[in-house]
Amino acid sequence: MHIHILGVCGTFMGGLAVLAKAAGHKVTGCDANVYPPMSTQLEAQGIELIEGFGPEQIALQPDLFVIGNVVSRGNPLMEEILNRGLPYVSGPQWIGEHILQGKWVLAVAGTHGKTTTSSMLAWILEDAGYDPGFLIGGVPMNFGISARLSGSGAQSSFFVIEADEYDTAFFDKRSKFVHYRAKTAILNNLEYDHADIFPDLQAIETQFHHLVRTVPGVGRVVVNAREEALQRVMQRGCWSETEWFGSAEPRDWTLTTFEDGRFDVLFQGEKQGTGDWQLTGEHNRMNALAAIAAARHVGVPPAQAIAALGRFENVKRRMELRGTVNDIAVYDDFAHHPTAIATTVAGLRKKVGAARILAVLEPRSNTMKLGTMKEALPPSLADADLVFGYGATGSGKDALGWDLAAALSPLGAKAQAFNDLPTLVKALTTQARPGDHILVMSNGGFGGVHQKILDALAS
Repeated sequence: MHIHILGVCGTFMGGLAVLAKAAGHKVTGCDANVYPPMSTQLEAQGIELIEGFGPEQIALQPDLFVIGNVVSRGNPLMEEILNRGLPYVSGPQWIGEHILQGKWVLAVAGTHGKTTTSSMLAWILEDAGYDPGFLIGGVPMNFGISARLSGSGAQSSFFVIEADEYDTAFFDKRSKFVHYRAKTAILNNLEYDHADIFPDLQAIETQFHHLVRTVPGVGRVVVNAREEALQRVMQRGCWSETEWFGSAEPRDWTLTTFEDGRFDVLFQGEKQGTGDWQLTGEHNRMNALAAIAAARHVGVPPAQAIAALGRFENVKRRMELRGTVNDIAVYDDFAHHPTAIATTVAGLRKKVGAARILAVLEPRSNTMKLGTMKEALPPSLADADLVFGYGATGSGKDALGWDLAAALSPLGAKAQAFNDLPTLVKALTTQARPGDHILVMSNGGFGGVHQKILDALAS
């Protein structure tokens, strides 16, 4: 089958392209911005890329057009597809029907931690010899790639997928994850997000309820017991086995944490092993607990899963150390929701103690650009010593629709806002001193600011 992918350079659709190629399909694709690193990765797979959405691409005559959710009505190629009555399908539906069919799907859902937990779970299965396929919205360092059918080239029976609640396509407003037909589902946490498509938290809870409805009776749902929103989701109905993790009482999966960061894993009050790793933060311990529980469903003993996590190397852009210059460390992190920002800063604080943390933030997600959570930004950054916010002004698609300086004003003199990247870098590097830790947080490329900071520090 020849498929032509609209929006191929997104993380999910790019992963789909890699999987489709590995499964033997002819794959071409187009996007508004075809540039490295995704363009380089796809071209290395022999996938032809076209810049833009010109209607002349109809001449490729693919068997099927696969549509990413970046595509909307008015897109010239999409309009031509509709006018001619040509066959098209969403990315998540295509994945569900052509890659996941017949596999034991392990889906990881939640507002935060999907990428890290999916990576942990895939690594546990890999370490245990299950040779899993996976599609993850980041690059696990243990694998160096974000998607594969399997490691050996043979068709693995197991597939780990990051299960996003964002909508599927302009013609399918269900969450992506309802297409995956998970046999094992992790519900990691649930907060309000995606203000551009969901009016309130209850609307997202309904989508999670739809996910639970797709899990078979022989399946298992692994649920964070600390989340009231998830408790409400489960109260609406569940037809599968359920295991809870993270509660204070010995209910299914619990943790005992030690001062040095190690933690005991207990199942129904019985110790399964002790985790010993380099990752920081309670959120990562909870991610680990969810991954251990899910792996047990496919037959990996908890002690073996715990040992595997001792060899887990984290994910790119999750507290990734990008370099150290003059004893000033620069980190890159994907945090963009206020809860994730607070958790990330707290994790670094625990790691560095009294050393200064200089937080650099670009609020660029659709939710943040709408200003829905701007009041939550100051408390999320309270544990940083200095804060440097960046928000483009004007009417462009990346512009903030609100005043970043005003939003950060409760932080007082320790916070500054910039709409010019070179000015931000100069102000930051002027104030940085040996022993500092610079934490850059954005869910985008942030104009390559990480390297700009390292270069400025070096000069």
